[in-house]
Amino acid sequence: MTDYHNPVMLQECIEGLDIREDGTYVDVTFGGGGHSREILKHLGEDGRLLAFDQDADAQRNMIEDDRFEFIDQNFRYLKNFCRLHGAIPVSGILADLGVSSHQFDEADRGFSIRFDAELDMRMNQASDLTAKAVVNTYSEADLHRIFGIYGEIQNAKSLAHTIVTARLNGSINTVADLKNAIADRIPRGKENKYLAQVFQALRIEVNQELEALKEFLAQTAEVLEPGGRLVVMSYHSLEDRLVKNFIAKGKFSGEVEKDFFGNDQKPFDAITRGAVTASEEEITINNRARSAKLRIAIKK
Repeated sequence: MTDYHNPVMLQECIEGLDIREDGTYVDVTFGGGGHSREILKHLGEDGRLLAFDQDADAQRNMIEDDRFEFIDQNFRYLKNFCRLHGAIPVSGILADLGVSSHQFDEADRGFSIRFDAELDMRMNQASDLTAKAVVNTYSEADLHRIFGIYGEIQNAKSLAHTIVTARLNGSINTVADLKNAIADRIPRGKENKYLAQVFQALRIEVNQELEALKEFLAQTAEVLEPGGRLVVMSYHSLEDRLVKNFIAKGKFSGEVEKDFFGNDQKPFDAITRGAVTASEEEITINNRARSAKLRIAIKK
């Protein structure tokens, strides 16, 4: 499992869930199963754990335990499948967002700038949309939007134009093709950071990550019992902003709604002031922890 993915802030996540022995918990990003295995250690014989993951590779890490149920779905379908499994309300929900170490390290998945492979980037390998399709078929305006919003790239407009021009000479099929096509747009000395932003933008579009996150968060308020915990770890500002706003306001933009008496109408209270971050010791061991932000909330 640790070769698949080394869980970030594992103990902080478990503490945030405040696990009851007889509770029902949901790990919506199963991956290598590191968080799920730790949750099971804290559950009694009457406890229950449901785990979601849309990546077929994650099923190799299945846990043999009568208290464990695996759901081969995107977490945007949280409520439907919790209901289907007779698991509403639940005591706690854990989400470790982003791409697993395994997905980055599998060259043919096309997630990493380190390897040459076909531009894929699908978390759900049964999905039709790939990064290759985005790069080769999206309009210049759509590419500009994706790179500007999802990648937060300053020269997003010229980058989009460069890609649209390059593909006139032939399809951009691989990581190397894309790097070569946009070489003139990459700032010197910032190659890795820039390419990481480009790949992040494409990955978010391919997997509809922000839309799925919004749908998931909205459903957590309906699935959790009063006093239940929501624990979410994100790795870039776009995700963290959505999580932060939802916990603080019960919505993703605008001000918190109030009732007739001026009381805040929101489903959660934050447990921690601001985001929890990894220790320097953990960052030294696991560099992925450097960008992680953990937010913990309790259902009213």
